[in-house]
Amino acid sequence: MYRSSCCLTFLLLVPTLTFCLALPHRLNRQGIAQLERSSGRAFSLPIHRRRKSNNVGRPGRRVGASGSVGIGDNSDLLYTVPIKLGGITTAVNLDTGSSDLWVISDGCNTDMCKKSTATPYPASSLTSSGTNVTMSYGDSTTGTYASGPIGMDTATIAGLSVLNQQFAAIDNTTNSAVAFGAAGIFGLGFPSESVIQQSVVNQQFNDPATTDQFVASTFQNGPLLSRIISSGELLDPMFAINLQRDTIDVVGSGQLSIGKLPDGVSNSSLTWVPVRLYSDNDGGLSSPAFAPNEMYPYRWEILLEGVYLDGQKLADSTVPGQGVNSTSVSALIDTGNSLIRGPGDVVQNILRTVSPSYALNVASNAAAQATVSCSIPHTLGFQIGGQMFPIDPRDFIGASNGDTSTCLADHVVATDAPSKGSLFSWSLGDPFFKSTLVAFYYGNLTHPSVDPPRIGFLSTVPKNASQLLSIAVESAQQNGKFEATTQVAPTASAASASATTLSIPSLAMPSGTSAPGRSSPKHTDIQNNSAASICCNGLERPILVVSLLVLLSWWI
Repeated sequence: MYRSSCCLTFLLLVPTLTFCLALPHRLNRQGIAQLERSSGRAFSLPIHRRRKSNNVGRPGRRVGASGSVGIGDNSDLLYTVPIKLGGITTAVNLDTGSSDLWVISDGCNTDMCKKSTATPYPASSLTSSGTNVTMSYGDSTTGTYASGPIGMDTATIAGLSVLNQQFAAIDNTTNSAVAFGAAGIFGLGFPSESVIQQSVVNQQFNDPATTDQFVASTFQNGPLLSRIISSGELLDPMFAINLQRDTIDVVGSGQLSIGKLPDGVSNSSLTWVPVRLYSDNDGGLSSPAFAPNEMYPYRWEILLEGVYLDGQKLADSTVPGQGVNSTSVSALIDTGNSLIRGPGDVVQNILRTVSPSYALNVASNAAAQATVSCSIPHTLGFQIGGQMFPIDPRDFIGASNGDTSTCLADHVVATDAPSKGSLFSWSLGDPFFKSTLVAFYYGNLTHPSVDPPRIGFLSTVPKNASQLLSIAVESAQQNGKFEATTQVAPTASAASASATTLSIPSLAMPSGTSAPGRSSPKHTDIQNNSAASICCNGLERPILVVSLLVLLSWWI
């Protein structure tokens, strides 16, 4: 699920930290904009691994760490991963649509918390950060909140640990994730959207008027995965997700991979596209003084080139944005959303097309259901980077009260129109992830133009998906119901597994070094590198020394 927009506010001007640009911009903002505007072409910045890392000024640092962990699933409603926080191991909802980590504490006594079967965090163990937080989730019709004190503890995910991780120990929430097997939410989004980081920075720096401290302190106060990326110790600054299907036709096993693509998946097999960047006017993060020309990503959001139903391109939405004027159509890529959400008029077009009964009754009955024949396959597809990424027909429908002949087209629903801080028209949730392997590349967190963020897609829909749907329907009719199951997140194995503790750099890291997210790929021409100086503990050293070190790293 995505977090409701909240612009970062800093109230008191404080002296800015000094950062020096050390390495060149591989792709500037104008270049990214041109790529975003182009149609029918993917953003081709493949990931190539160095033989040796670019750890200028940081000798002896490990590079090449990665990890993976299995994913739990509650009947395709909620996907969870195990996480260690201090002395407990619990399950949290995997959410690429938000950025913060929170778990309920044993001091939460709300009705929603009482429904939880997950292990809560002991409030008595919390090392307080001295501030509280309230986070809002969802859209205008599905909004929930979670509130509680912020604290620190050692956090471990997929065998990768960081010390002093900021998180919220929730004592009041209406979020339904805790009622479906999760103790909270693990947000994998960008620091720009982190309410916890905002709250901690405001508390530490007395409500600063600029974003300098916010951006610089991502290394220490940022979201968990952003800090893991900031270590510079991963094989690549990325993660990848593929989800299993546990309804209609149970198949597959989900996995979260951090620092690399899943085994057996090559980078060249993915279609890579740039993440949409948010200007200050869009509701995004203002540029800090040490990077005045930077524009930052706000969400894992990409441009859509078209939406198709059963091979036919659908007309674009005519629903106006709320206070924004953008001709681009974009989509949030969101594991925290169990559905596909889109513009109300386009969703109505889809449902009317696939369900004649809905088209006949919806005008007089707003609660009319879009019933469809279970055995007739429908394919909703999204054109991204010049390639088509369809939703598997088995993920387009839902079972209807034990009826194995008539199903519901209830996996596609309307959502809010684009607005400031939420420019997307579509939210591609779990049905999309069950049909697509998705890789999320952070790039450089403080200087995105050095190494831009992007997302890679690989369709996993089999060519005989329609036939597999027919087989699933036949099996359901024989058994009297469709398959459905729950897979528990592997918390027991995670609790006993060994972990690698990553070293998080200090605040004053120059851009272009290995943190936060290495200035990538070997296909950058070294002879084009240029910069005036590099900051190192307040001292300036000629860039010639840095260039020689970088050049030497290529030959070793």
